[in-house]
Amino acid sequence: MTRLVFVRHCEAEGNTKGVLQGRTDCDVSGNSAVQLELVSMRLRNEPFDAMYSSPLKRAFKTAQAINRYHNLPIQVDKRLSEIDVGVWEGRSWAEIEREDSPMVAVWNEFPGKFHAEGGESMQEVYDRMWAAALEIAGANPGKTVCVVSHGCAIRNLLCHALGWPVDRVGEIGWCDNTAVSVVDFDDELRAKVVKMNDASHIPPELSVYRRNGQDLSDAKAVAP
Repeated sequence: MTRLVFVRHCEAEGNTKGVLQGRTDCDVSGNSAVQLELVSMRLRNEPFDAMYSSPLKRAFKTAQAINRYHNLPIQVDKRLSEIDVGVWEGRSWAEIEREDSPMVAVWNEFPGKFHAEGGESMQEVYDRMWAAALEIAGANPGKTVCVVSHGCAIRNLLCHALGWPVDRVGEIGWCDNTAVSVVDFDDELRAKVVKMNDASHIPPELSVYRRNGQDLSDAKAVAP
């Protein structure tokens, strides 16, 4: 059995400002320092044999914080990056709803069909995250691996690991900053989801979403 422990990045500028970050390489901000301390303490005794990260700053800095107790080389994989939301990058939901309401409706009601202008489709995220997970699991048989990524990317990974088509990605709840999900792979790389979006180490006052009264189970309420 190979275990992949997926961690969402800590709070970053886009989360603090309430705008979509996507591929924009926002730095960490807000409650990030405390969140990083809490998640690194939570995972300090995990028997990690390898560590992978998205190249984006907010993910890589999260991997660095977790790695202070493990001292592993951090392997960067661009397939672990967040969804590219094209012309939506850096804009608030309110602004996007005013200017692109038809695609917002797709995001809310049929997220598997989402494809913002100038960005990538949800299907592309679903496919690349699964390809990355299979390659990482295949390269680390019998080991425990930490993988730091992003909210929408992890939702797609969990959707695939559950054996669901991308059309059901909207049924996967959003993960809070530094939330932990666990997926085990057997020798034939068949997946079993062990844990989803567990942010029990983060108190409500350190959660951007809960502080703003948002529901993490609702795809309409949360931006990547």
